[in-house]
Amino acid sequence: MFKDWRNKDPYQLLATAAFVALFIQCVAWEWFISPLRPGGSWLILKGILLLFAIPGLWKGKVYTMQWAALMILLYITEGLVRILETGANFWMAALETILGTVGFISLLIYLKPIKARAKAAKKERAASEIQD
Repeated sequence: MFKDWRNKDPYQLLATAAFVALFIQCVAWEWFISPLRPGGSWLILKGILLLFAIPGLWKGKVYTMQWAALMILLYITEGLVRILETGANFWMAALETILGTVGFISLLIYLKPIKARAKAAKKERAASEIQD
């Protein structure tokens, strides 16, 4: 599975790495670094959404990348809200915001040429239908 990492786009790899790191960070934050309740909290389940996206990101599935780009905005928002807390929560929120932003921007950069090609192909099909 991981043999073909050299054939992947660097932005695809960066987005996948950001999602994996964000998953690990979310679980660690809510389990033992600074949970809302001693011993961990149910907020640890927020990392599950990231697990659904990681395989599709690794395979380069455009549809997965599109909804993952929208989903990661939730993590960026949580990080920005919780950055107002003190202690370890501040650093965890800052890390969540940074990882989320890196993942989001990487996905946008990766998807931009794909969307441009799709738009050009659509125009080309429309032009050929008009000529027929």
